[in-house]
Amino acid sequence: VQLQASGGGLVQPGGYLRLSCAASGNIFRINSMGWYRQAPGEQRELVPAIAQGDSTNYADSVKGRFTISRDNAKNTVYLQMNSLKPEDTAVYYCNALIIRTGTRYEYDYWGQGTQVTVSS
Repeated sequence: VQLQASGGGLVQPGGYLRLSCAASGNIFRINSMGWYRQAPGEQRELVPAIAQGDSTNYADSVKGRFTISRDNAKNTVYLQMNSLKPEDTAVYYCNALIIRTGTRYEYDYWGQGTQVTVSS
């Protein structure tokens, strides 16, 4: 199973970006997908996550600005980031809890990070 993230870049404060993360491989079910971020010198933190049934969980710092969604047919999760602030600058990592075909166990997968820089 692999997670492939894309969509990072450089944007001015107040701008927007959309991140995507596609899961591929021997997948039976994706229980949840989400995004974490890590700024230099900081711990990795959950940004938002979305579970089956589309329940979501957002960090307080991004509520009202970021929106997570998923396309189950494509095994893809999206993160729409609006009204970006310099403090949103970080490497963003995609995460998924996946049950592989032929197993009953949930595994934790991570994508490669994608850099988001908010600066004028």
